[in-house]
Amino acid sequence: MANNFKIMVVDDSSTVRKTAELILSKEGFDVVSEIDGFNALSHLEEVKPNLIFMDVMMPNLDGYDTCQIIKGSPSELSKTPVIMLTSKDGAFDKARGQLAGCDAFITKPFTRDDLISVIEKFK
Repeated sequence: MANNFKIMVVDDSSTVRKTAELILSKEGFDVVSEIDGFNALSHLEEVKPNLIFMDVMMPNLDGYDTCQIIKGSPSELSKTPVIMLTSKDGAFDKARGQLAGCDAFITKPFTRDDLISVIEKFK
């Protein structure tokens, strides 16, 4: 199903990263995990993910700022779908995410179906 579809999971929680990795690799996706926005940005050109799952609340560089940098990039990476993973699902958070350029939201705790359905939407 996946055929070399690369997904980057960016979250400061090792539990969330491991859970997403386990679910996605079982589905045949190529998964790369990063612990924060800085690490994600420094590996984007090398990894060239087809989709990015990004935590909103992270130390140093939060998900909104990281997403904004990706979407403002002059490279092809600016077209990469960025899906925010958040425990906050209020209207303010969604509006802030849209301003940053994020393509969708998934509320934590997420399920396998949450991840797969959003991937299918952007494949």
